[in-house]
Amino acid sequence: MNDALGNWKRTHYCGDISSADIGNEVCLMGWVQRRRDHGGLIFIDLRDREGIAQLALDPDRDPEAHEKADKVRNEYVVAVKGTISPRPEGTVNPKMKTGEVEVEVSELRILNISKTPPFMLDDHVDVAENIRLKHRYLDLRRPALQKNMILRHKVTRTVRSYLDEQGFLEIETPVLTKSTPEGARDYLVPSRVNNGQFFALPQSPQLFKQLLMVSGYDRYCQIVKCFRDEDLRADRQPEFTQIDCEMSFVDTDDVMTIMENMIARVFKEAIGVDVVAPMARMTYAEAMDRFGVDNPDLRFGLELTELSSIVDGCGFKVFADAVKNGGMVKAINAKGCATFSRKDLDDLTDFVKIYGAKGLAWVKMTEDGWQSPIAKFFTPEELEKINQALDAQVGDLLMFVADSATITNEALGRLRGHLGQKLGLAKKDDYQFVWITDFPLLEWDGEAKRHVAVHHPFTAPRDEDFALLDSDPGKACAKAYDLVLNGSEIGGGSIRIHDQAIQSKMFELLGIGEEEAQEKFGFLLDALEYGAPPHGGLAFGLDRLVMILTGSDSIRDVIAFPKTQKATCLLSGAPGEVDDKQLQELSIRLRTRKKE
Repeated sequence: MNDALGNWKRTHYCGDISSADIGNEVCLMGWVQRRRDHGGLIFIDLRDREGIAQLALDPDRDPEAHEKADKVRNEYVVAVKGTISPRPEGTVNPKMKTGEVEVEVSELRILNISKTPPFMLDDHVDVAENIRLKHRYLDLRRPALQKNMILRHKVTRTVRSYLDEQGFLEIETPVLTKSTPEGARDYLVPSRVNNGQFFALPQSPQLFKQLLMVSGYDRYCQIVKCFRDEDLRADRQPEFTQIDCEMSFVDTDDVMTIMENMIARVFKEAIGVDVVAPMARMTYAEAMDRFGVDNPDLRFGLELTELSSIVDGCGFKVFADAVKNGGMVKAINAKGCATFSRKDLDDLTDFVKIYGAKGLAWVKMTEDGWQSPIAKFFTPEELEKINQALDAQVGDLLMFVADSATITNEALGRLRGHLGQKLGLAKKDDYQFVWITDFPLLEWDGEAKRHVAVHHPFTAPRDEDFALLDSDPGKACAKAYDLVLNGSEIGGGSIRIHDQAIQSKMFELLGIGEEEAQEKFGFLLDALEYGAPPHGGLAFGLDRLVMILTGSDSIRDVIAFPKTQKATCLLSGAPGEVDDKQLQELSIRLRTRKKE
């Protein structure tokens, strides 16, 4: 089969032929999508990564090619020569890019045969995902996934082109690094040469890109693999790709402007959508107040309204006690949703319980006023104030959560997002961006009895909050910023600490002693003493961004060879066992060995 192609050379991709090519001789190569025999005349849909071309084989034109076509089956690899012709009247397919033409085949070669695939390779496949992932090389032949992979390529090409124009240098950073267990778990790699010691796969290139700023490279970028050993969900993978950037002599506005213009370029070149810049901005405090979460979806309303001052001391004990104990009461008004059934309301109650809420109080607005089990606990004046605060009208559904501020915001904020999807308010082709700024620098970890960094330990506090680091560090805000798109954080970053004394102070606040700081981050602390410039940066999640651009429901549909939610690769069988010799070389002994 070494001479299967002979001197044949492909002239076009299948999806690239059009009416402009009528009369031209072409050579196409690809996979057989389907074969149809119309009483002697055989039609083959030939597929490659760019699309499908219809082949017409007439026994009167070339009996040998027709005879070969009679043996062809789905997923055979074939090459054909022929002439581009208009499709006969009444057979034009406007749904296909090549639907106006076909190839009148004069020669056909079968380059390879194929077993019958375990599932149909089209965009309407209805098969369990585990089967698709086990045969991912076949799944990737489907047009939908090929379009995703091609669009992903367009995104990275656009990113590199834009950043190059802006003076960024793409510099690779190490994959085998040192474990610094702050945040998610590291993936560890045992060292054979340095017995008993371990590398870690990077959760991000954070420390190295800061060192590059100290080294004077000014603007760094990298499309880089990162690794986190954490529980997975639809938009997470154990290995993922970041668009990673860092720049010197910049402030927050500089970073945000450069990055939002990059995203605008990506949307224009990848999917032809114009994105308006500058993008909207919102403080963390405002986001939590209005939406309950720091990644609000701005495609719809349903904003949260705090009612704590109205229900303080009211007759409904659940509300009154929540306020008395330092918590809060918030509500959302789902306009026109008073038609929800009791089962619908029970389902929504179960939903908020996922996020720690003890329950969900509800009110249906009717012509006669409140229809609700809690109506009897409120005075007419309280009812009127709640109605006014929520702009409640007949036909509306009011939903309340009363708990600590953290639980109330989280539960009701997630409920808001859930309702936006359920009610069809979140349109996939409506792209709403917002920068979230002024995050808290630190948060208190009650279990560890210490502060932890909201972003990471290298984030600079706002200039006006330096004094708070000594007096009330929990109130200090960070020079941090996240870019949120349609309720998903697609990127985040900050201005970094470039002063060694402030970095040491930050470690102190995090409960990291001087010895531990030197052990984990000594090389960074040392570097900060040698003229570190003011610098900051940002990283975008490439997989998540492409997921939104393609309208995919799972991040696995935009990654060529993804892992399952159990962090396994069904295609290759990874992770797998290794033999005893390898373990001995690494001085590793397993507590248990899986039985044969």
